[in-house]
Amino acid sequence: MRRFLRLLLFLVAIASLAGLWLALRPLPLRSSPIEFSVPPGASLRSAARVIESAGIDLPAWQFEVLGRLLGRATKIKAGNYEIDGQPTALDVLETLTRGDVSQSELLVVEGKTFEDLRLALAASPDLVHDTEGLSATQVLALIGASESHPEGLFFPDTYLFNRGSKESALLKRAYQAMQRELAATWDGRNPKLPLKTPYELLILASIVEKESGMADDRPQIATVFINRLRLGMPLQTDPTVIYGLGAHFDGNLRRKDLETDTPWNTYTRRGLPPTPIALPGREALRAAANPPASDKLYFVARGDGASVFSSTLEAHNQAVARYQKGQR
Repeated sequence: MRRFLRLLLFLVAIASLAGLWLALRPLPLRSSPIEFSVPPGASLRSAARVIESAGIDLPAWQFEVLGRLLGRATKIKAGNYEIDGQPTALDVLETLTRGDVSQSELLVVEGKTFEDLRLALAASPDLVHDTEGLSATQVLALIGASESHPEGLFFPDTYLFNRGSKESALLKRAYQAMQRELAATWDGRNPKLPLKTPYELLILASIVEKESGMADDRPQIATVFINRLRLGMPLQTDPTVIYGLGAHFDGNLRRKDLETDTPWNTYTRRGLPPTPIALPGREALRAAANPPASDKLYFVARGDGASVFSSTLEAHNQAVARYQKGQR
């Protein structure tokens, strides 16, 4: 009996040492980094097979044994993973049970259009392109948006996502982020603004975004447009005209373009255009919601990114002559 117990203890010790070696030996990688995906609902056994086939020198049965010995058989998390360096089997197991998934990112830039955003999505190799070929209206329906026009509805930010995520899921996140940001900004707005709805605030903010060469100018630019709205003056802002021209704009804005009527031509039509013209960021939204009080009605680009603001047409013409026409 004693001999049997000694043999049993010896075998347990050998098994423990073997398990320790299995858990802690560095694993050769076929390449570095190794990327693989564990599907939802995957068992420890199927995850072990995925790891082995991905190029990690870890036989599936060994990984499964280790997982069961350590009580992790039911704790494997689905996702996309990236393994590099010289990991041990224990490192890999810890990664999968913690759910340390690899992530990609997409930058949604202030001032870009919805079409620019779609191009950025299409160019990402880490997304499933489930909106490819869909119209803007179909995309909005897919993400549950109630609006009929997509421009301006997606909040500029850096979005992290798991590789293999759907474009529509990222668009829905950006849409919901803008809804939250717009609602909060609208609630904190100056109640005396000549804006009737949050959507009008979004439209104005998109114009402020496109007209601002420098961040510090956003509040004053917003003030100019608010003053014009109050007085019933046309906004006369070039970016709206360019947006209305669409594919017909060749990069050179001409007088005939300013005279060509479209719903977005703020030279031929008074008030706000019917939709935003770009994706406004948080600062543009805040500038449009709470512009500082002033009597400024005009501004002109100075040539260094900043703008010069004027209260009268005469002063504005002088600024144009100085900064746009090179006169002194």
